[in-house]
Order: sequence, then structure tokens, then C-alpha cells
Amino acid sequence: MSTTIRIPTPLRGFVEGQGEVAVQAETVGAALAQLVSAFPQLRRHLYTEDGQLRSFVNLYVNEEDVRYLAGVATPVNEGDTLTIVPSIAGGLAASGEAAELSQEELARYSRHLIMPEVGIEGQKKLKAARVLLIGAGGLGSPLGLYLAAAGIGTIGVVDDDVVDATNLQRQVLYGTSDLGRPKLEAASERLRDVNPHIVIVPHPVRLTSANALEIFQPYDVIVDGTDNFPTRYLVNDACVLLGKPNVYGSIFRFEGQVSVFYAKAGPCYRCLFREPPPPGLVPSCAEGGVLGVLPGIVGSLQALETIKLVLGEGEPLIGRLLLFDALALRWRELRLRKNPECPACGEKPSITGLIDYEEFCGLRRPAAALDALPELTVHELKARLDSGDRLVIIDVREPFEWEIVNLEAQGARLIPLGQLSDHLDDVPRDRDVVVHCRTGGRSARAVRQLLDAGHERVWNLTGGIRAWVEQIDPSLPLY
Repeated sequence: MSTTIRIPTPLRGFVEGQGEVAVQAETVGAALAQLVSAFPQLRRHLYTEDGQLRSFVNLYVNEEDVRYLAGVATPVNEGDTLTIVPSIAGGLAASGEAAELSQEELARYSRHLIMPEVGIEGQKKLKAARVLLIGAGGLGSPLGLYLAAAGIGTIGVVDDDVVDATNLQRQVLYGTSDLGRPKLEAASERLRDVNPHIVIVPHPVRLTSANALEIFQPYDVIVDGTDNFPTRYLVNDACVLLGKPNVYGSIFRFEGQVSVFYAKAGPCYRCLFREPPPPGLVPSCAEGGVLGVLPGIVGSLQALETIKLVLGEGEPLIGRLLLFDALALRWRELRLRKNPECPACGEKPSITGLIDYEEFCGLRRPAAALDALPELTVHELKARLDSGDRLVIIDVREPFEWEIVNLEAQGARLIPLGQLSDHLDDVPRDRDVVVHCRTGGRSARAVRQLLDAGHERVWNLTGGIRAWVEQIDPSLPLY
């Protein structure tokens, strides 16, 4: 019987770009077996080395999580849809004092006031509410603009970054004149211009286990606009410990996810993704890209869910995960359940305080391991090339990144990181090998993989091709 397997964007590169694959199978396990048989490179993304389904991959038959059915033994029928969901990053009592609306505010919010679901009392709730945005980037931009316009009385924003040219394709809070400015400086200015009746509280720091609880404490709703797994788990755990709702959103290329994780009323993020994927398995937006309009859609939905929580109106996305596929213009809603064994919000939680999330997500190696990783600067690489050294230069970025800019003129060859394990024997062992990516992160993982496979003459290019463009050849495109 024919079953359709829906492939998420991060995995489509391993199935020849397909969004859907049809298989003939009677169970979920058999369907997956056919899938990885047809596309072997997909196996390591779905299964551990001992053949177990990875903990950060969830499977749904139609709208039901197979973990609460029969697992991979769950039967599939003709016409069923099997969706692979990987991790990619009632009313609410406001903590503020009772708010009153000025004549100017009554005029400004008049389109709200004539709605019975909002009215004057609802608008007062919005003014009394305190909402914290984690990140002032792609998701934080529409979030901030719409929450400010809606009249959320106090908006806190956590971000320690500066405005970069690559931000302007999607981060609509900023303009060309803001390049080089601290994001919070530019964002605060813009949001106060949108609505001078609200308070903007900037937190120009990097969110960590040491400061998260203190920063979160005064706010009613936390909105997750992060782009990395350590911060995402940190936000979740802090919200669970403090009993605050976490309005979640994530984006990648053409796909988005939205939900409300609120341990008091439903599951938390760890109920869905107990553990993060290994470093490098799921690329970030900086590595994989994102359609500029997508964060506008997902961030607007997060703003909507935040407003619903504050007003106590409608049905918030608690216990539901909304998936959006921009290419197919398809929305799907999946049911989420609270996991009684969840380490954060389960019946016997083991997480009773914040932890080291960099280490938890596998991003922090012991100092000795870091020191042992051979590095080569772009100036050293140029000097060796100029002297005639016969180096092997391997680019582990994706093909579309290679098309933007590459070092082919210097002899580079492309082996995407996800395919490196299949080409280890193609890398010469009798010549010096220099590995690079965009900024050095993916290539460091590739160098580690080559060293572990017995290659000894391998170096990571510090700063990647971006450093080469900035320091050696500014005529090349910078992305």
C-alpha cells in the first residue's frame, strides 16, 4: 500500500531535493527502511550507529505522534502520510500594575477597541503585559514591530549583536543606515517610533545559564526567536522552572515551525525534542539560508500567539505544532503530548536548575582537544600557495554556496560536509590538506572527522572563505 513520506527541508538534500517520497509499506519502520535503502546518505540523519531512531527525530502518521502509538511498528494504510519532524533552535495574569489608556491611546488602538474579543479591558491587559523577546533578528523583527504596534506595554529584548549587511534581507527592523550599530540601539529606536506609549527594555547581553532566570523573572511571556540549539534549550528550561509560557518559532530555508510550550498546561520543548542533534547535523540559517519573507510569517504567528495568551482569547498552540512549507504553501498541525518522562516537566524531573547548554549540545570540546586541532590562517595559506606548495584544498560547504564564491582558482574541490564520510578515501594522505567552509565551524568538524579517520596532514582554514575574501581578495563576493 502506498504511503507518502514528507521530507523536511534540512533533509531534502539527501533525497535529491524531493519534498515527498512514496513507498510501499505496512508499518512506519518498513517505510523508513525503504526510504534509507533508496537514499543511503539519509540513514545517519535518522538512525544511530546501532540502528536506533535518533531522539531528535519525531515521526507522525497523519497528525499522531508514533511514540504514543506503536512506535516504528505503527501500521500505515493506503493514503496515509508519514511526516518526519526534526529539531531545526487560557488567559494570562499580567504582572504589571493595572493600566489605563490615554486619549491618544484610545484613538491609536481604536480598531482593537471595537472588537468584542479585545475591547478596552483587553487593551488594558496588553498595556499591562510584559513580554521578553529572545533575539532581535529575523523572528524578533516582526515580533517586535507587531507587539509594539499592538500596545504591549513593556517589551524586553535580549541581543548582543550588531547590524550586519547580511541581516537586511530579512530583519526588517533595520535599514542600511543602521549597519554597524548595536541591534538593540537601532531596534529600541525603531520600536519607540512605532509606538511611543510603550516601554522598551534592552538587555544587551548574551543569554546564559548565569543570567537567564534573573532576566526572565519580571516578564509574563517569553518569546523564543533564537537561531541555535543551546539557547533554545536554555529558554525552555528557564521557562519551565519559572512557570512561564514559551512562544516558540523556528525557520530554515522554506519551512517554519510554531508552537506554545507551557509546562503548566501542556508539553515543553523537551517533550518534543528531548535531546539536540549532534553538532553540524542540522545547519543554521547562516549555513543553510532562509527565504527572507519566512521569518515575517513565522514571527507574525508568534506575535499572534503572544497576544492571544495575554488576552486569554482563542485557542493558543499549546499541545500543537504548526508546520509551514512555503514552497508548497501548505500548513499542517501536529498534536503534541506532555511526556511524563520529560527531564524538564515530567512527573520526576531531573532538571532542577540551568546547566551548561553549550556542553549539553556538544559544542564545547575540552581545551586540549581544541588546542590539538591544526589551524592555518588565510595569510599562511596564500604564502604557501605563492611558494608553489601542492596543497589539497577541500571546501565542505553546500553546492549553492560554492556557486556564490569559491577558491577553485586556487585548486579547491567541493565535498559537502554531509558527504565527507563517503569520500574519506578520496582525500590524499601524502599531501597537506586544507579544509574550509564559510567561517570555519563546519570545516573544524570536517578536520576532526579526517583526523579521527587517520589523516595526519590536515589543517582547518581559520575564518573560512569569508576571511579569505576580507583579508586576501576583496574582489570576491562576500556572503
